[in-house]
Amino acid sequence: MLFAARALVTATAAAVLAAAPAAAAPHVSTVRCLRACVDASTVSTGGQLRITGRNFGHGLRAVFGTASGRRFSAATRVTSRAKASVIVPSRARSGVLYVRDRQGRRSNVVKRPLRILAPETALRSPQLSSTAFDGNGMWIWYVSKAAGGDPAAIAAQAVARGIATVYVKSADGTTPWTQFSPELVAALKSAGLRVCAWQFVYGTHPATEATRGAEAVSTGADCLVIDAESQYEGRYAQAQQYVGALRSAIGQDFPVGLTSFPYVDYHPALPYSVFLGPGGAQFNLPQVYWKAIGGGVDAVVDHTYRFNRPYGRPIMPLGQLYDAPPTADVIRFRQLATAAGSSGLSWWDWQHAGTTQWDAIAAPLTAPADPPPAADLATLGSGAKGDLVVWAQEHLSGVPVTGSYDTATRNAVAALQSAAALPATGNVDTATWGLLLQAAPTPVDWTASGAKASAASARTGPPTAALPARRREIPAAQSGAN
Repeated sequence: MLFAARALVTATAAAVLAAAPAAAAPHVSTVRCLRACVDASTVSTGGQLRITGRNFGHGLRAVFGTASGRRFSAATRVTSRAKASVIVPSRARSGVLYVRDRQGRRSNVVKRPLRILAPETALRSPQLSSTAFDGNGMWIWYVSKAAGGDPAAIAAQAVARGIATVYVKSADGTTPWTQFSPELVAALKSAGLRVCAWQFVYGTHPATEATRGAEAVSTGADCLVIDAESQYEGRYAQAQQYVGALRSAIGQDFPVGLTSFPYVDYHPALPYSVFLGPGGAQFNLPQVYWKAIGGGVDAVVDHTYRFNRPYGRPIMPLGQLYDAPPTADVIRFRQLATAAGSSGLSWWDWQHAGTTQWDAIAAPLTAPADPPPAADLATLGSGAKGDLVVWAQEHLSGVPVTGSYDTATRNAVAALQSAAALPATGNVDTATWGLLLQAAPTPVDWTASGAKASAASARTGPPTAALPARRREIPAAQSGAN
């Protein structure tokens, strides 16, 4: 009986709120970040804002700006005449906010502009800015095939084309490459360049590969990039051993990047979540070779960012100069990467780039024409399998980390959404990723899986580590990145 009385009171209050006309246009007093916040006025897309004011009613909508300068509205959740909340849509951009009631009457404009960040930008640690990964970079596979192998000529050409960082191969598996020498590093640095070492890894001898990486750091590298591709699919324990040994040798703060396949969903068994997880690489350099992949620059960039954003690492994409991509594509790639919030990008590679491509990476950059790059994150739901599911499960309390989106995962996601006043769909969408990434992932010790991680053929990790690649989107014969 008491429950029925309470329900009647609640229903009556809701009916009054819905039926009573607003005495005046809505007025906004404050807008503060509630979830996925950097500070009170800085929020990630998918985060939640609290709006206070007066004359609020059902049908109230918050009005945001977009990258194109247009404005659009999003439904709010009104809890009283003076309080409402709204989830920040993926296409919202920084600027002023106001609300509009059901009759179309506008509120005042909030004086303090909101800063709205893409998730991977919002999660970027301040100490990671101004690193060797920022700016324009060029990759060298064989030093002998870059400007004739002359360090002075390499430096002169790089500086003339606006290159800030030169990426030089330092090891292949357990074999060091002597081209990454103290003399080369010193010569390039003396010209004002930053020098990054990169090593191709296989996972058959992870501890020794970590030693090769640490040796490159001791040679004077400003950063280190791990190039982990098909050889590392299904090798979670090996990746964990490698990352642990590497960090023990070089420390937790030295800047490390991962470069790998751009389409995470095509490689369900590749341990991105280890390489880009806690203690791993702080930067993500997906190989966005749009011409080799096919489908156009915009489509390849959108797919890449959508499936890499959930790892919460700054995305510094690696673009294509081999196979003579046209100038318009190179410039469009630069525009999209900048518009997507990347503070750095780099190019594969020196020896395959023609004069046209060198000119394209140095050309003055203008604002991109519409459409802007997609700002959403990959959606996961029932039937999904792979490393992104592993990553989501590591952020869900009490859910077994299997890599398969099962009923337990769906129920846990729905409960999280309900608690945050989001639609309880049970699917991980952009807004839900914003909630998940606020919590630190629960570590999983893949080395305790029972398999010998040093065995060349061993697949270790969750059950999905046994899954084959959907396909290799970058033809092996074209990328040459090993």
